Amino acid sequence: MKHLLKILPLIRPYRWHLLGAVFSLAAITALQLLIPGIIRDVIDEGLVAGQLQLLVRSAALILALGAIRAGLAAVQRYLSEWVSLHASYDLRNQLFNHIQNLPFTYHDRAQTGQLVSRSIEDVSTVQNFLGFGAIELLQTLFMAVGALTLMFTTDARLALIASLPVIPLVIQTTHFGIRSSQMFYAVDNALGQLSARLQENVTGAQVVRAFAREPYEINRFKHANHDLFKARVYVVDEWAKVMPTSVFLISLSTLAILWFGGQMVMAGTLTIGQLVAFNAYLLLLATPVQELVWLVNTAGEAAAGLQRAHEVLDHIPEIRSPAEPTPLPEVRGGVTFQQVTFQYAGEEEPALSDINLAIAANEVIGIIGSTGAGKSSLVNLIPRFYDTTQGQILIDGVDVRLLDLTTLRQHIGIVLQTSLLFSASIRENIALGRPHAEMEDIITAARAAQAHEFILRTPQGYDTVVGERGITLSGGQRQRIAIARALLLNPRILILDDATSSVDTETEHRIQQALKSQMQARTTFIIAQRLSSVRNADRILVLHEGRIVEEGAHDQLLKLNGRYKQLHDVQLAQHAEFKREIGQLDSSPNA
Repeated sequence: MKHLLKILPLIRPYRWHLLGAVFSLAAITALQLLIPGIIRDVIDEGLVAGQLQLLVRSAALILALGAIRAGLAAVQRYLSEWVSLHASYDLRNQLFNHIQNLPFTYHDRAQTGQLVSRSIEDVSTVQNFLGFGAIELLQTLFMAVGALTLMFTTDARLALIASLPVIPLVIQTTHFGIRSSQMFYAVDNALGQLSARLQENVTGAQVVRAFAREPYEINRFKHANHDLFKARVYVVDEWAKVMPTSVFLISLSTLAILWFGGQMVMAGTLTIGQLVAFNAYLLLLATPVQELVWLVNTAGEAAAGLQRAHEVLDHIPEIRSPAEPTPLPEVRGGVTFQQVTFQYAGEEEPALSDINLAIAANEVIGIIGSTGAGKSSLVNLIPRFYDTTQGQILIDGVDVRLLDLTTLRQHIGIVLQTSLLFSASIRENIALGRPHAEMEDIITAARAAQAHEFILRTPQGYDTVVGERGITLSGGQRQRIAIARALLLNPRILILDDATSSVDTETEHRIQQALKSQMQARTTFIIAQRLSSVRNADRILVLHEGRIVEEGAHDQLLKLNGRYKQLHDVQLAQHAEFKREIGQLDSSPNA
């Protein structure tokens, strides 16, 4: 339950609204506690003495108090819900904003479904507690203090007898409350795993269908759902053990009042009105006390939700802007790698080892190598998606770790091999980095990426809304929109990470021709599998097992007769074989 203290910073900005809700609740409780006293006077002075006017006045007073309570209850409910909604709104925004600033090293390990669950389900438990549970717990406290005070004022001995069964109830509820947050933490984790399973399945729907893995995925989801079911059943079992006990103990208190109080009435030491009022105080106390276990349940859920939320919020990003960033007023685009070594968290071997590289502004660099050679790792260090394990990377002579992250990344345009498109119009997807870009600039970027013609063929042109992850477009079309998106930024450094792998050879050639003019004014990194994509680069880097093993222009590398020459000959032979097979098909009588 200690995690509930983390709720205080959330409600501090709304303390006046919260105080208004608490004041309204205190007033409601006070008015409720007046009713038994009025009933006592009606019985002892009205009914016994036969004073009809007292009955009428008391009825009018009870009616008036009921109307005031109704008004105060409306105010209290509005204020408490207002605070809960604003606090949960702030918490959800805090989580999302923090997630946006967490580096790739965090997202490499985190499950998307777990993050979604923490941002939605766990925040909802906090909202429910603030809007209802916390107020009801407070009302129980007010009612307990008020009712017990009035009971002891009426007759201390009878009040002590009546309150004895409540003591074990408080002890039992407290013990349950201590364990409830741990139980609900397990429930929330199981729910997060279920969300992760669902998210993975929906995202990978095409792969699941393609490999006929529906039965496997159904079984996997069933197991995750069963884990959630077991965690929730365990909570219900524990709750069911406590709840009947509370009802029984309250019944014992009522029995004690009637038995001992009845004897006192017969002995003349207690009036009938006082006995009825005493029982009324107990009944006022009974309802919230019986709900105490359920309220502790709600508090446990909120504590678990806050714990899971702060597991994200308390994670300090390893990659962040320095407190006093170095200004970089005019970026030319020179990039230098000085003795750079990089190793992914949890990996035994480094992805890059002892990289020394000086790249002049406006130079076009091609990068090739086998899968896992470190090509993407190399360029991912430039915008600080990851930080070097050793060494440093400089842009125009300034260490990238000294620069403001936003400023740094505004000067770098990136096109990944599988670029995500959002569920928005084509125009909005291209203008992602420049939301207020002029339409003329958007069209210019689309033309450079060879995307303008197919965009015009879509139903609403640039206003056509693409599906989630761009699923309504072909892979090549999505990639060309991603290239247009990067070009619209007009970055000084352009990174094309296998950006033309999803397009055909003819379109790749057209994109390369269009990009020639775009590359003249910026430093460009081209990662590619096909040598045709990099052969015209000013310099080509050949990576193998995280090291640069060859470096030079296309003709120079061919003369080295090394790995580049081997890749060149293999692809040339494959191309020749392909042309020969096509020629045979064309000359076939059945063609």
